[in-house]
Amino acid sequence: MKPSEQMNNFTKIIDRQIEFNQGKNIFLDNLDIFQFSNETVKFVLSLNSLDTASKQLLIDYSTDKAIEKFCRINQYYSFDSKTKQKLKEIYRILVENIETKSDSIEKISKIHYERLKQFLIESNPFAKKVYENSDHHINPITCSQYAPELQINILKIDIANITQPVLDIGCGKESILVNYLKSKDIVAVGIDRFTFSSSHLITTDWLEYTYGVKQWGTIISNLGFSNHFRHHNLRLDGNYIEYAKTYMNILRSLKVAGRFHYAPDLPFIEKYLNNNQFAINKYDIDSLDYKTTVIERLT
Repeated sequence: MKPSEQMNNFTKIIDRQIEFNQGKNIFLDNLDIFQFSNETVKFVLSLNSLDTASKQLLIDYSTDKAIEKFCRINQYYSFDSKTKQKLKEIYRILVENIETKSDSIEKISKIHYERLKQFLIESNPFAKKVYENSDHHINPITCSQYAPELQINILKIDIANITQPVLDIGCGKESILVNYLKSKDIVAVGIDRFTFSSSHLITTDWLEYTYGVKQWGTIISNLGFSNHFRHHNLRLDGNYIEYAKTYMNILRSLKVAGRFHYAPDLPFIEKYLNNNQFAINKYDIDSLDYKTTVIERLT
């Protein structure tokens, strides 16, 4: 078997292992429900035949897939670059323990999931309060991908007169709106925490991304950045200060006459904006209890 075919088989096994434990509550005291499947056990026993580069690819892939699945359970989980490195270290230790046969596969598995549990508690402490008294299986907090036409309507975007380039903050794994805009010959870029293979889609944390100054003609975010900002603003342990800083960085990155379209609105910070620098327009969204905000940079 060619190395590329072998790696492809291995990544499929990782996918199936993650699905094997999908929806199980990792915050319970007893983690016996988390196990390696029989297929995974056979796979991990073969890891000593991989070279260093291949092992790193598997560690990176496992990390990306774990983050993706965590975020499917709860879209409000947050993983910055430092946190992501900690998760990679957990998977590196897992590979090392398997290679050296430091213990039985069952014990290695148990220790690994204990590390993942502690990782989530440290990186997203609110989650333990949410899930520690829940059932063995938990339902995900959904984060839907909406049709581009619906997003355009919600965000009050005039496609015919949109100022380019366009940045979609929290574009989603399928980047539906970005791809739609590009199909209309509009220069558009999307950012999100998912792993992408297209050059116009960037894997990053929106609190760490460098937005630039007077760089974007239009910035959009539907149930993305502002939704999470609201969430953090309501939490006692929320990262609302960094969200506020990033919000202002986003506004500074607009060109003069550029616009930031987002929903839900953020009245708790919008009221502090300088009216000489920014014009604020707000729009009702059917019967929902929040609005769409469109901010235009004036100077």
